[in-house]
Amino acid sequence: QLQASGGGLVQAGGSLRLSCAASGRTFSGYACAWFRQAPGKEREFVAAITRGSGSTAYSDSVKGRFTISRSNAKNTVYLQMNSLTAEDTAVYYCAAKMGLIASTLRVGPYDYWGQGTLVTVSR
Repeated sequence: QLQASGGGLVQAGGSLRLSCAASGRTFSGYACAWFRQAPGKEREFVAAITRGSGSTAYSDSVKGRFTISRSNAKNTVYLQMNSLTAEDTAVYYCAAKMGLIASTLRVGPYDYWGQGTLVTVSR
């Protein structure tokens, strides 16, 4: 089970850190990702990280602004979001899949999904 948190309202140019807490003892074996869905748009890939944090992947729209990380000791994956713009407004979802390798991080498919946390960036 995945529980996303940390969303909220922030001004353009600001920062937020999302967290996704996972239950279960095998979290360290899962690759994790963040996706987002803006109003009226399809869900899109944002960032992902392999189980050992050896590899990460980012969408072009967030590369250089967002950073994904994880703490296997805390069963938590994070998304640090900086330099936010109104285009980043969306519901953000965390996802996980056992054993994904780096080349498949963007597509998964991911088996487990959190409930989503809303990020609103005001202009």
